[in-house]
Amino acid sequence: WSLFLLAALVSPRMAGLRVDFSMLLEPLGFVKVLEWILAIFAFATCGGFQGETTLLVSCKGVVNQTVTAAFAYPFRLNTAVFSASDPKACGGNWTHVYLVGNFSSSAQFFVTLAALVFLYCIAALVVYIGYNHVYEQNNKFPLTDLAVSVLTAFLWLVSTFVWAKALADIKMATGASIIPGIESCKAPGTTCHFLSVTSMGILNVSVVFGLLSMILWGGNVWLVYKDTYLHNQWNRISESP
Repeated sequence: WSLFLLAALVSPRMAGLRVDFSMLLEPLGFVKVLEWILAIFAFATCGGFQGETTLLVSCKGVVNQTVTAAFAYPFRLNTAVFSASDPKACGGNWTHVYLVGNFSSSAQFFVTLAALVFLYCIAALVVYIGYNHVYEQNNKFPLTDLAVSVLTAFLWLVSTFVWAKALADIKMATGASIIPGIESCKAPGTTCHFLSVTSMGILNVSVVFGLLSMILWGGNVWLVYKDTYLHNQWNRISESP
């Protein structure tokens, strides 16, 4: 997305740089700053997560042995193995006991969108602050901005709900409900108890940032639309007798 505006920056028509930070106080510039900030937080809260789920296992000769499976972004849970402090715990059965599920596509979709939005917002702010005079005189810039805003609002909608569904499944796949699916826990003389899982409150916050981004970009569509000739043309049609 940012290639459209970055290509315009190096064109001869945009050689006259006129820095004007007052654009940041205008609705169009101010909303773009908020979108940039939300993209950073959405990226960080989802992409930086690390957690683990822990079980308490009792088997022949071993009482309350702790086994832990560590997981993190991009949430390929099927690669997270329960590891015990004693490699021979319960006869070594825990060596290949994995969590279930691969949610990397949903998480990476959400994080990649946040990264692309971050880059586009930087490019857009450069244009707003340094080349606003060209932006207002050239119909192509508002139209490009409008198209990107509509697409981004839609992608935030899709990615946020896809990620929210994946997060609900991650909570299920790392919670107490995993015990019935672990074959080693069904072995004679072996009992398993769910002990803990890392709080995923920060991941809940990432969903909130996604929803806020969707709302902001939806409002941004209207702000950009008012700068296009489409809005002015519609006004002339509606005002004509």
